[in-house]
Amino acid sequence: MPGISTRRQTLKYLAGAAAATLALPALAQGVRRIVLGQSCALTGPAAQLGIQMNRGARIYFERLNAEGGVNGRSIEIKALDDGYEPERCAANTRAFIADGGIFSLFGYVGTPTCLAALPLVNAAEIPFFGPFTGAEALREPFSRSVFHVRASYYDETALIVRQLTNLGLKRIAVFRQNDSYGQAGLDGVNRALKLQNLQPTAVGLVERNTVDVAAAVKAIVPTRPDAVVQISAYKSCAAFIREARKAGYGGTFYNVSFVGTQALADELGKDGLGVVVSQVMPFPYTTATAIAREYLDAVKLAGSDATANYSSMEGYVCAKVFAEGLRRAGGNPTRDALVAGLESLQRYDAGGYTVSFGPRNHRGSSFVELSMLTGDGKVRR
Repeated sequence: MPGISTRRQTLKYLAGAAAATLALPALAQGVRRIVLGQSCALTGPAAQLGIQMNRGARIYFERLNAEGGVNGRSIEIKALDDGYEPERCAANTRAFIADGGIFSLFGYVGTPTCLAALPLVNAAEIPFFGPFTGAEALREPFSRSVFHVRASYYDETALIVRQLTNLGLKRIAVFRQNDSYGQAGLDGVNRALKLQNLQPTAVGLVERNTVDVAAAVKAIVPTRPDAVVQISAYKSCAAFIREARKAGYGGTFYNVSFVGTQALADELGKDGLGVVVSQVMPFPYTTATAIAREYLDAVKLAGSDATANYSSMEGYVCAKVFAEGLRRAGGNPTRDALVAGLESLQRYDAGGYTVSFGPRNHRGSSFVELSMLTGDGKVRR
């Protein structure tokens, strides 16, 4: 029963995360902590995205704290569950801003949720670091408060469309979430297709946090596309793949990174064979890069609730880059000093993954590559 197993894992994670928040290792009596606020899904159909993003970051910070922290300070994440719903995210953000102990916001998950937080972030001028979204609306217009570690959905969909058209596959449909995330992905696909005088053969919609894909299957499958680009989270994407196959569709499926690669592989099992996912982080399952070696070592030391996957890797990388910006902010950091410290990161090498910021550039990376599910719960490059 995969559903029961997932719920048990979620409950175990939430209990462990709460205990870790209350019992982070102290560096020395009286030493103050840097507290980060994170709003993300910890329950519901998108829970694994928030859980893994949070877990990866905590793995890094807990190890860093045990080694002395940053300039004598430990770093703690205070996470609040928003269920991947914008209204709850906005409420969480207001609570963080009202809490005078929150130094920065960190690792928010999702386009609609991040967009709900953005006006509050800009009004409060509080740093908003490493959101788990590639939406252009979080990048333009430029905000001094917002720092992106990952590539954009424009970057991801450009690579996907280029890959497909290079293979001679030009009939491309889009299955998308009916919200700002799905629209951001569709905009990227349209932008890439327009460069080749193409447009989607069909667009099918699914509501956020649901798996009601019947209408999308009816909209897309009869048009017989060569490929379907999916812009949604893992449960709805898995549901669409299964129902499209049942309806006779024999083409290929491409997903952007937000889908949650390992969660999608777990949902699909053998039905995942050949499903492609674009990635904005280094491959987290082997020691091919220095950051992957470091990450895998940290995962091993972290214990039984930690597993290697792309979402957790993203949390880990974001935590590492944030810590370097904080180090450069000095011994008595302010929010302005953090922003300046982050903006001083010019081609910062996190271990085979390069991040660059500047006073007018908070797009840290444009790295994208493709991966494929193997059908046995694994992922290959």
